[in-house]
Amino acid sequence: MIELLEEIRTRLAPLEAQEVSIHDDSAAHAGHAGNRGGGHIELLIVSSCFSGKRSVDRHRMVYTLLADLIPQRIHALSLKAFTPDEF
Repeated sequence: MIELLEEIRTRLAPLEAQEVSIHDDSAAHAGHAGNRGGGHIELLIVSSCFSGKRSVDRHRMVYTLLADLIPQRIHALSLKAFTPDEF
């Protein structure tokens, strides 16, 4: 799972985040219906790239960078995206 967390961090690099916190919450969801082995990830990201963007647009920016990891390597993604001023 460490490899996945590093992959996520690398993929998010274009957002030039001031803060990135990635937490693997997979153990709390082991065996849950519909999960075929992908991880449950909690992601907090703070970037000035989000300035002036609606929440849905911020999420789209992140999902675009992680798209091919979902749903095989990432089963569920909890995402919080803030500007530096909001954080």
